[in-house]
Parts: sequence; C-alpha cells; structure tokens
Amino acid sequence: QLRLVESGGGLAQPGGSLKLSCLTSGFSLDYYCIAWFRQAPGKEREGVSSIGTRITTANYADSVKGRFTISKDNAKKTIYLQMNNLNRDDTGTYYCAARAGGANCLQWVDGMDYWGIGTLVNVSS
Repeated sequence: QLRLVESGGGLAQPGGSLKLSCLTSGFSLDYYCIAWFRQAPGKEREGVSSIGTRITTANYADSVKGRFTISKDNAKKTIYLQMNNLNRDDTGTYYCAARAGGANCLQWVDGMDYWGIGTLVNVSS
C-alpha cells in the first residue's frame, strides 16, 4: 500500500525555522517525483517545492526560493523540507504528494497521484 506521512509541523515565530518530513512507503523514490504543496485558510493549494526521480533536481516556488530547501534520503525513504526565515505568509497545511515519473512536478497540483494528509504550520508571534 502506497503511503505518504508528513510530520514536523507546528508553531514557529517569524524568522524562525521548521523542518518537515515526508515518510514514504509502498513505492520507490527512484520512479516518483515528490512535491510539497501548501494551503492557507481561504486560499487555493499551491506548489512549494519538488524533487525529481533519479535526477535530484529541486524546484521551488518564487515565494520560497532562498529560504526553503528540499532534499531526500533514499535509504530512509523520506523527503525533507527545511524552512528558514519563516514569515506569516508561510502559514498553512503542508502536504507531500507523489507523481509517477518526471523531474519537476511542482505545477501538478491537480495531477499528483498520491497525497499525504498534511501537517499544519503556523507562523505567528
């Protein structure tokens, strides 16, 4: 059974950091592009970052470039999202999702194959 389970969300102050994890099971990261999406209250879900299959190509939304870093550990079957210099606009529920094949799945918010249930990030002072 294919699963994605997010963790690491919580409360952070503006300027602070959080590291999200997405533990995967039931499939190989060699064949799936993994992306992080987020959804703020009252807003549409948007792509944040993605990392490709065998090609470890990282892609980022303009709003997080220079602040967020995506990485993956194939041995642990886990994708990470290091989030630094957080601001209030980063508040939302963060989801990881998988799409078969491809180096960049950041724009496939309506075309991902599998989704986790999300983890909440709240940036507030």
